[in-house]
Amino acid sequence: MALYDYDLFVIGGGSGGVRAARMASGYGAKVGIAEEYRWGGTCVIRGCVPKKLLVYASHVHDEIADAAGFGWTIPEAQFSWPKLIENKDKEIARLSRIYVELLTKAKVEVIEAHARLVDRHTIELDGRQVRAKTILLATGGKPERPRIPGIEHSITSNEAFHLPHLPKRVAVVGGGYIAAEFAGIFNGLGAKTHLLYRGAPLLRGFDGDVRAFVTEEIRKKGVDLRTNSDVEAIEPAGTHLRLKLKGGESLDVDQVLYATGRVPNTEGLGLEAAGVDVDKKGIIRVDGHSRTSIENIYAIGDCTDRLALTPVAIKEAMAFVDTVFGGKPWAMDHSNVAHAVFCQPQVATVGMSEVAARSEGRRLDIYKTNFKPLKATLSGSTERVFMKLVVDRASQVVLGVHMVGADAAEIIQSIAIAVKMGATKAQFDQTVALHPTAAEEFVTMRTPEPEPVEPGLEDMQAAGE
Repeated sequence: MALYDYDLFVIGGGSGGVRAARMASGYGAKVGIAEEYRWGGTCVIRGCVPKKLLVYASHVHDEIADAAGFGWTIPEAQFSWPKLIENKDKEIARLSRIYVELLTKAKVEVIEAHARLVDRHTIELDGRQVRAKTILLATGGKPERPRIPGIEHSITSNEAFHLPHLPKRVAVVGGGYIAAEFAGIFNGLGAKTHLLYRGAPLLRGFDGDVRAFVTEEIRKKGVDLRTNSDVEAIEPAGTHLRLKLKGGESLDVDQVLYATGRVPNTEGLGLEAAGVDVDKKGIIRVDGHSRTSIENIYAIGDCTDRLALTPVAIKEAMAFVDTVFGGKPWAMDHSNVAHAVFCQPQVATVGMSEVAARSEGRRLDIYKTNFKPLKATLSGSTERVFMKLVVDRASQVVLGVHMVGADAAEIIQSIAIAVKMGATKAQFDQTVALHPTAAEEFVTMRTPEPEPVEPGLEDMQAAGE
């Protein structure tokens, strides 16, 4: 009788878990994978993909408004939220089926069940037990809401994708990328949108200039953005909800969406029984090769809280499989990973912020530009574009590239290759511009900003970083 039922058992059917299962099977391992909800994980089911589809829908309003400047007369448009959600659901179902098909073709055993660790080699699957030589945890994360009176009347991003109708008035609470993105979605689709953030400005952790710029641009879009604003309680008030704000003010809305943080989805996973070490938030502690405190148990993706990005989970999966099953050990490099926020306007960045670079004691050359894009010259839009380069003065290596504006994510994806390769400012300068584009500004900036009076890091943080 075999000691183990599987060479590898994966818990979690998101992008990272599915990639690991498929690739390990390709190396000849016998693999099983369990998922209790739907295949595809946060990104496919209730995150990146459906959110981006809703973002596309919310852009149409601006495209129609811009059309007049280019000679188009468009009759009054009609929008159907139920139709949008129906079409979105069809696409998500299609993608989820593809994940199952890929696993099946790769000869991975697909199990729809709640998986729980019994010990370091044993997994319980809705009452039955299996044993695996190696276990990979890829259970992702989930939204977290604060414990305030009436929080049960709010929703998270999970439920936002399934609302039966578009609320007329909506409050989005939070200042991170999910909050900024959903504020843009609801605002673009015609809801009166309030964005409440207890800090200032938005997008903590991003470059300070980016944060200040996007905060004002979002206000220009018509979002009622209130910084230094916190909700103390939510109360039903007839057919709507009343938010009690810090300072005594109140705000009446039809829907409240909380986007104030996410936590690892590790509750009920049996980590304690297996001896897997976690922190007080439930984050699974791993080493550089994604190994947990138990030698044969590994973890990747959002449940480890390194970089909560789908492509990172996939890369971690590949490093794990090559190392454990492929005989080609390597570790995921989490530096210079590009990030994008699909708010309106878009934000994208790769590399270091100015404050992060200065905190290492570096002397910097900072290049910035802020301009009206060509499209806005006829459309009448007031939206502007911001770009920034953070350059190490001694080596002239480009440490960080930051952009706010249309197609920022598409542009930064290409520039990320240069930053990952250690490109210098001279090499940016030697690159011939592609005209007329917004992206050409990244290779035409020549004059660095004046050297600032050296503030302390605390002062820089307070100023927007």
